Amino acid sequence: MAETAEVVTDGTDVWRAAAAATGAADRAAAEAGVRLAYRAVGLPEPERIVWADSPRAAVRLLGDPDGAWGTHVRGRSVREQVRSRPWAAERERLHGILGPQGWGRRWASTGARLWENTERLADRIRAGLVEELAEDRSEEAEVRLLLLDAVLGQHDAAWLCAFDTGAGPLAGLAEVARSAGWWWPYERLAVVCERPVELHRDEAGRLDRADGPALAFPDGFALHAWRGMPVPGAFLAELDALTPERIRGEENAELRRVMLEHYGYERYLDESGAEPVHRDGAGVLWRIPLPDDEDVVMVEVVNSTPEPDGTYRTYWLRVPPDTRTARQGVAWTFGVAAEAYEPLRET
Repeated sequence: MAETAEVVTDGTDVWRAAAAATGAADRAAAEAGVRLAYRAVGLPEPERIVWADSPRAAVRLLGDPDGAWGTHVRGRSVREQVRSRPWAAERERLHGILGPQGWGRRWASTGARLWENTERLADRIRAGLVEELAEDRSEEAEVRLLLLDAVLGQHDAAWLCAFDTGAGPLAGLAEVARSAGWWWPYERLAVVCERPVELHRDEAGRLDRADGPALAFPDGFALHAWRGMPVPGAFLAELDALTPERIRGEENAELRRVMLEHYGYERYLDESGAEPVHRDGAGVLWRIPLPDDEDVVMVEVVNSTPEPDGTYRTYWLRVPPDTRTARQGVAWTFGVAAEAYEPLRET
């Protein structure tokens, strides 16, 4: 009966939506949540709640020693009291009620389903902040210290959805997470961030956009990415004007791979005058040598089943760079050795 009584107030879909929410924060609700989070752990409410348009703006505000909210004004961080201790206590309490297996089932059906994507996104934001705001190791250390003071708001959705947040010590934290972005709690001050205005991800949940920022905040702080890989914004702007020569001339191997994916391997092979290196009954093996990088090796295969119009569709399979024959490459895609690949009918 105890496990049945511990009902999660908000389902995983609600928290998934909160983690991905864009647009203006509900400032009134977020501020009420901040005050509740302080009261729930016996702390006086912050004297001031200040809003920032992005985590970048918040770090700049808090990192200015001569600014209006220096350490001597805001006091010490209370993140440990407001966020870490209540979370640990609730987890221990629920673990005691459900037992190890019950807790494992609870986590698997709630937080575990959101954890990878929310943590990956939070890590990318941290990395972007360090890259943009820190010019040397000293500044990097300062930025990282300020980031340790942050509560992740909507990006804390994964662990919040494992608990009943309708009341109790986590209710205030949950209200902020449903209403706003990251926030920084100090003795006399709380800094709360707006949510992103844009968020673009691929089917795997990775940041992904070819024609603009994949994540953007109201003040212009933005992250650019292609299928999860960080890329410069200026790099994306030139993708539609690529040529085989430009691709070969790119010195950064990771960016060159992005170029190839965007340009298309078949198109690159055709326009670069590539020659096949092997043919057999399984298909045609092509190799694209790239400077300071492993070769891109592709197998061209033709579907033996005709399309409705009578044509036969061609597929391109990327295979390991040490592939020597088309059959070996096709066999690799099935997880078998070349000599074991004997399909009754190739498709």
